[in-house]
Amino acid sequence: MAKNSPDRGREVTRIEAFVDAAFAFAVTLLVISFDAIPDSAQALVEALKGVPAFAASFSLLAMLWWAHADWSRRFGLDDGRSVLLSLLMVFLVLVYVYPLRIIFSMFFNWASNGWLPSSVTIGSMRDFQAMFLAYALAWTTLGCVVVALYRHAWRLRDALGLDRGERIDLRGSLAAHAMIPATGVIALLFLLVVDLMGWAEWSGFSGFAYSLMGFTGLVVARARRRAEREEGAGQP
Repeated sequence: MAKNSPDRGREVTRIEAFVDAAFAFAVTLLVISFDAIPDSAQALVEALKGVPAFAASFSLLAMLWWAHADWSRRFGLDDGRSVLLSLLMVFLVLVYVYPLRIIFSMFFNWASNGWLPSSVTIGSMRDFQAMFLAYALAWTTLGCVVVALYRHAWRLRDALGLDRGERIDLRGSLAAHAMIPATGVIALLFLLVVDLMGWAEWSGFSGFAYSLMGFTGLVVARARRRAEREEGAGQP
């Protein structure tokens, strides 16, 4: 249930602990997907070539984990809807691990002209397209769940006793996390267009949609300015 004191979120709830464990397991899945433990210097070098893809994948998982951890710390919610959304996030993260690792290994393989290994073999342009589609779907749905968690906190803002500053911060957080599904939808639309046009080989360019996350700071600043006006300067 919601906690109406400044201590809300300090106590780790069972669902928060479960989500933390699930993210740790997801990171483990990224590591154990290597074929075998290196048994020679050459094998070690080959294994280390997978580090860039792992690092990029780890960074995105860490970003998603922090979104939930920050939400838990700030609001301390453990009602039915919070539990359901958190469990859905865990499910999607465990699904997301595979397209995440594949996409980044493909990217670094392409960027290094084949020097860095790829964890998947593309048999056709349709396979290539399917990889980017799976990633876009996973990214979009995960983003929607994160936004739903923060929107749930916004609906309970009065019960939580959020002051003016906390409400403004929450509006900024909502804007920031909305960029996740927004970029995913753009990527999906791009994939739909290239499929309709028969340009499957262009599917990889859908990845540039995610670079729009770089504008998150501008979106947050605008959302906070609007929240400051709407919340009123004279309110506590």
